[in-house]
Amino acid sequence: MHLVRGLHNLRPRHRGCVATIGNFDGVHRGHQAILARLRERAAELGVPSCVVIFEPQPREFFGPDTAPPRLSRLRDKLELLAAEGIDRVLCLSFNRRLRELSAAEFVHAVLVEGLGVKHLEVGDDFRFGCDRAGDFEFLRQVGPVEGFTVEAAATIEVAGERVSSTRVREALAEANFALAEHLLGRPFTIEGRILHGQKLARQLGTPTANVQLKRRRVPLSGVFVVSVELDGRRWPGVANIGVRPTVDGDGRPHLEVHLLDFAGDLYGRHLTVAFHHKLRDEQRFASLEALKTAIDGDVAAARAFWQGQPLK
Repeated sequence: MHLVRGLHNLRPRHRGCVATIGNFDGVHRGHQAILARLRERAAELGVPSCVVIFEPQPREFFGPDTAPPRLSRLRDKLELLAAEGIDRVLCLSFNRRLRELSAAEFVHAVLVEGLGVKHLEVGDDFRFGCDRAGDFEFLRQVGPVEGFTVEAAATIEVAGERVSSTRVREALAEANFALAEHLLGRPFTIEGRILHGQKLARQLGTPTANVQLKRRRVPLSGVFVVSVELDGRRWPGVANIGVRPTVDGDGRPHLEVHLLDFAGDLYGRHLTVAFHHKLRDEQRFASLEALKTAIDGDVAAARAFWQGQPLK
């Protein structure tokens, strides 16, 4: 898959494609259905498939502290799109200049002059352009004039409700990991590189890997039973994700993972954490001794959860 960052990096060889536009946060089963249709249309027309995304996502631009927590970072999203067989991703910087483009200007600059789109696949609730004035009906009318066809992506439902990134976030907030997995088509995971931390957990007898999050907000908070993929092998574990209220934290979310029965140096290595069960909310303890007692209980609960179960 080829990544193009910004309109200024588009070249004549990038013209001629079928495209879709959106945040694609999480690349859930609804997104996957759009991408499958995109691949079909690309094969029919003999041109590459292209996904247009934004960084930051529009709601993060308008309200970085109130935007929904991301299901996937940009790196994760690109890996998921590549796994879906997409040929090209155009990542547009969502800034004041892009925000002020009218719907017609966006179509002309991005879809016509930039990509030479032959066919566009979007959700029927898609909105774009300054003040979100552009919609599916606008695209349906302007498409034939500009030389491309437009099709509304079919809505995907699970248990009678529409699959969406919002619904996935709600399932995670409810610790309903089975539903989140059903909506995503895979377990919910967080990937990251292990950094040096305060090493407090090591002093308490339960060493943890401090995983770099690189995100302002996360869709989970609390203590969880997890499985961890490291160098192609899976380990059972327990994880805390939150602001660490018992110790002097920096107010940002952190992910700390303890791998059961693991011995070795983890610093600098990359791992993937899959969430399976919530043990408790994050809480402030009166003392480090009380915190140690709670951590020991979490580790015991994680061992009990995995006893007799295959890792997944």
